[in-house]
Amino acid sequence: MSKRAQHPARNAVVALAAAGMGASMVFGGGAAVAADSKTAPALGPAAAVAAQADAQAAQAKAAQVAAAKKAAAAKAAAAKAVAAKKAAAANAAKKAALAKKAAAKKAASWVKPVNGYTLTASFNQGGAMWSHKHSGQDFAVPVGTPVKAAHSGVVVKAGPNGGGDGPAYGNAVVIKHANGRYSQYAHLSKVNVAIGETVKTGETIARSGNTGNSSGPHLHFEIRTTPNYGSALNPAKFLRAEGVVI
Repeated sequence: MSKRAQHPARNAVVALAAAGMGASMVFGGGAAVAADSKTAPALGPAAAVAAQADAQAAQAKAAQVAAAKKAAAAKAAAAKAVAAKKAAAANAAKKAALAKKAAAKKAASWVKPVNGYTLTASFNQGGAMWSHKHSGQDFAVPVGTPVKAAHSGVVVKAGPNGGGDGPAYGNAVVIKHANGRYSQYAHLSKVNVAIGETVKTGETIARSGNTGNSSGPHLHFEIRTTPNYGSALNPAKFLRAEGVVI
């Protein structure tokens, strides 16, 4: 018989202890494993560095996207501003062209009574040449220069003695216009129209001369409110308002 068999009590204690340890190992180990399964495993140093790098890369990408959006918005705004500026310039150019066209059209409705002139005595000028202040604008031109109707209308005076206004005007023509104004042409060498005749803008109505009270060859031109002497307006100012600068 062995020594273990000779001590049954001690053997029982050892057996119980062994059994307890086994239970502890079995149950305790299981509990530990179960507890560990509920907790995420801690990252190692390499994994932590990789995770941080990924986070930084994501932030950098997000910043890039935001910057790209901002740049695109700025580019779109700049393009819009350029387009608006071009549109404004085009609109201004269009308005200028329309104004120029309107001015040209308006100017075409009234013309200068002669070409190749030198301006001499002006409206309302005083001097020994006139008993009153000068009633028109003088255009110094050679005798025989074509005299044109400044605007379309009907001839109401034509002939010597100023067409009825007096010998100081020499040969003269007066035209009535649709706007209620009258134009007068004096000191003519030849009259080409008759009373009652309709004339067009720019039509030759006479030839310049040196008749009547004249100090030299020229055309005396007036704008009047009536067909008669004494109702004259400033002809240069009137023509300028109609788009004609003399």
